Amino acid sequence: MAKDKSQHDDYATPLRRLLTVVLCLFLFAVFIVWRIDSPRVERFRAQVVDRVVPSMDWAMVPVTAAINLVRDFQSYQRLAEQNRELRSELRQMRAWKEAALQLEQENARLLDLNNVRLDPQLTYITGVVMADSGSPFRQSVLLNVGSRDGVHDGWAAMDGIGLVGRISGTGRDTARVILLTDAASAVPATIQPSGQTALVTGDNNAAPLLSFLENPDLVRPGDRVISSGDGSVFPAGLLIGQVAKDRSGRMRVRLSADYERLEFLRVLRHHGTQVIQDPGGLVGALPGDPVPQPRPEGLGADSAESPAEAGNG
Repeated sequence: MAKDKSQHDDYATPLRRLLTVVLCLFLFAVFIVWRIDSPRVERFRAQVVDRVVPSMDWAMVPVTAAINLVRDFQSYQRLAEQNRELRSELRQMRAWKEAALQLEQENARLLDLNNVRLDPQLTYITGVVMADSGSPFRQSVLLNVGSRDGVHDGWAAMDGIGLVGRISGTGRDTARVILLTDAASAVPATIQPSGQTALVTGDNNAAPLLSFLENPDLVRPGDRVISSGDGSVFPAGLLIGQVAKDRSGRMRVRLSADYERLEFLRVLRHHGTQVIQDPGGLVGALPGDPVPQPRPEGLGADSAESPAEAGNG
């Protein structure tokens, strides 16, 4: 057995060497043939390719299958990502649908009120912001409208979205607006939906403070803050901003007006609200009740005559 094995090794080793040499010579010949630039050799190469390449399709089947598998996996990843994006967009669309339904209901209610008479005095004049105070202790801007345009002290100024401040000082062609962030600014406000009243006071901070809250437990961050109209300072219902809490837990107002881009301001013409003092005709006196007489001006409470004394006189 050992002798047969040694004889087999004696024949296998030279045979492997011979095949290696033949393979190298063949590859070298193919290289030389493929490098020769000749029409005959070119035709020969074309014929070889036409005969060999079509018959080698079976060898490309595994490679083609692997490439298709990789492409399918990449396509599956893209489909999974698109599916996640579509689900996220669907959730957003549901939220927008709910908001649209609420706005549609609100629009329907407002359409029923289209015959409401608006205050004819509540008009506005638009002015261009010329300059600001440039002081960290005073927050104000200068407009190019003044007494020549009928602007008065105390009128509200808005940027088209939210309340910015009030007129404090007018010249013939200019007017100064004290911003809500100024330390001298204090505006009566109402917080919705709780209906709490408060005072929006500036402290030279980008978010003014909410002071004198009736019940702070009913106020939540995100609640709308509008002007209340108390004291006839501003018209009621002007948007100021939203409630927010600072790091110390104090209630502040995140202003709706864009204080970084104050280019044009609307000055609202507001001459105050007429106060009703006397009762109307529907509120009549009962039979037998004395009819109240108008009190003469200049008389105090002690000098006014009673209805009985007036009847005896």
